Amino acid sequence: MTIDDADAALVARAKGGDPRAFEMLVVKYQRRIERLIARMVRDVDLVQDIAQESFIRAYRALPQFRGDSAFYTWLYRIAVNTAKKALVDLKRDPLVTESARAGADDDEDETSRVERELTDGETPEAVLASKEIARTVNAAIEALSEDLRQAITLREIEGLSYEEIAELMNCPIGTVRSRIFRARESIAQRLRPLLDTREGERW
Repeated sequence: MTIDDADAALVARAKGGDPRAFEMLVVKYQRRIERLIARMVRDVDLVQDIAQESFIRAYRALPQFRGDSAFYTWLYRIAVNTAKKALVDLKRDPLVTESARAGADDDEDETSRVERELTDGETPEAVLASKEIARTVNAAIEALSEDLRQAITLREIEGLSYEEIAELMNCPIGTVRSRIFRARESIAQRLRPLLDTREGERW
């Protein structure tokens, strides 16, 4: 049974009145949805609340889910819309905006864990260099336009196929490829001074 088939079976059970089935979907996708929201909202205090609101909205809208797309694709769209609404609210509330600034290092915590795994036993200089590279990549991604940032995040972090990204972003595959290429070029441009990359070599 594929992931889509397993999700479809759980959705069918949830529609039939089995709350446990939807709980299993929440457990399955909670981390991915929270990670997605954290990259959009950048406020660690709000991520779980927005994720919870996304799942509540999904549960309420479940009777309208026809299965034309994968469940995660549908859930992703709901989470993005919920996070966008939260971003509008953030602009209205300067206190929350300050909190967002305080929580802006959330991604670095995850990056640091990866760094510790990758740099175990390396010299302090190598550890420092990899941290600088991670910071540069994060800054480069943040500087991208929303379309480019979403495309590169879905491809490199979520690991989705070009077809899945095209469906999620509601655009042709060619557009997805172009956005990912442009995002990689932009990131590579920032990394070249650090990596001393040869002219024309792409990240």
